[in-house]
Amino acid sequence: MDNMKWTLTDPYVYQTLTGIIGKNVIVQTAKGSVTGVLQDVKPDHIVVNMGGSPFFIRTQQIVWVSPS
Repeated sequence: MDNMKWTLTDPYVYQTLTGIIGKNVIVQTAKGSVTGVLQDVKPDHIVVNMGGSPFFIRTQQIVWVSPS
């Protein structure tokens, strides 16, 4: 696994989201929305803390994100 490479499918989304870590966000997915604090951004998913629980959302499932 030392040769594992990440490929960013949406590099602009990734870059934008890394700039708002720690802020309140609303994330709309195909299944609904999640509102909370953006805790972490990875190449393939984000982590939103909602009510003390982490929600792991795959980047490809994000429809839109808005600061709240």
